[in-house]
Amino acid sequence: MRINVVSDVHGNAEALARAGDGADALICLGDLVLFLDYADHSRGIFPDLFGAENADRIVELRTARRFDEARAFGRSLWEALDVDRATAIEGAVRRQYAELFAAFPTPTYATYGNVDIPRLWPEYARPGTTVLDGDRVELDGLVFGFVGGGLSTPMRTPYEISDEEYAAKVEALGEVDVLCSHIPPDVPELTYDTVARRFERGSRALLDAIHRVRPRYALFGHVHQPLARRMRIGATECVNVGHFAATGRPWTLRW
Repeated sequence: MRINVVSDVHGNAEALARAGDGADALICLGDLVLFLDYADHSRGIFPDLFGAENADRIVELRTARRFDEARAFGRSLWEALDVDRATAIEGAVRRQYAELFAAFPTPTYATYGNVDIPRLWPEYARPGTTVLDGDRVELDGLVFGFVGGGLSTPMRTPYEISDEEYAAKVEALGEVDVLCSHIPPDVPELTYDTVARRFERGSRALLDAIHRVRPRYALFGHVHQPLARRMRIGATECVNVGHFAATGRPWTLRW
């Protein structure tokens, strides 16, 4: 059995259409939407609306962790644009989702990332794409458990939830062989981004589940340039499956 796994697709529909090649199934761990490419500030919903120069500025503020200034700057841009913010963003996200969901091979098992909008997914998930969040699926004898979304941060991305709500989804999975999530367990080596030079939020509930359940694998993404891409915690191999938007390459699990 061969499963290809991707995360942090961020608009890369061209590579996504090939991500299942040679595999029995594809797993996607979220972040389909590209709001702003931190490597190329001309790409994404934000620069499409406000231009690359303004994207340069907001990336500068966020990278410096000046989040209040970044939010104030963003508000000023929206006021000058004089359009309804929610309507403009949703329209752009819908255009991306239409292309990205059409690229998913059959079968695909997918969960949400922190920049995704879960309420829109049922409109675009076609037959052959199964959306899981706090749910399990058995594939050729192995039980895969899925936990989508991220935890609350100053970035205030669309699908951030409380630690308690997230922990309840992890608990609901029970015994699994492969623990699949968008964010990593709360381990410094797995949560530190070496380019952004900051710790992203990892989940203590995921780490507790790894110690308690001892799955064979814990698979995740979210941190684009992690200090450690994989490490073993007890019996569990923890793997950051990679920044698919940049590499275009899935990570492969065989058994």
